[in-house]
Amino acid sequence: MTSSETEWQFVSRPRKSSRYAIGVAILMVVLHVTFAILLRGDSTGVYFRLADQVAFVGIGCLLAGAVLLLTRPRLRVGPRGIAVRNVLGERIVDWDLYEGLSFPDGAAWARIELPDDEYVPVMAIQSNDRDYAVDAVHRFRDLVSEYAPS
Repeated sequence: MTSSETEWQFVSRPRKSSRYAIGVAILMVVLHVTFAILLRGDSTGVYFRLADQVAFVGIGCLLAGAVLLLTRPRLRVGPRGIAVRNVLGERIVDWDLYEGLSFPDGAAWARIELPDDEYVPVMAIQSNDRDYAVDAVHRFRDLVSEYAPS
């Protein structure tokens, strides 16, 4: 482990959505490659060239890459604070700004409450993970009692 990994005592990632995203990404690439191969097969009046086939595969890879962004969410907790990485960015919340972790009714994922009615969505703890999400919330709250100011 690197020194940056050891400063975090708890790391959580979503389970089901990551698996689904990987499966969908693989399916997209396979379908685009298959269709690219089949494009040259029949004479439909439109002529597909090698460049068209390569572009079709490239588009499939780009779409798969976009879907794989859903595997990025991560929550890390340690003495330094709470690091929340969602699909596109990461935000570190200092313990003095933390006001609570909530899971509103009907919400897909948890959120960290901040001052002035602001919050940070935590896509790493998702309702579709069920028991794993409950365990992550309990572990998170145990560390909050250790690090958060009273």
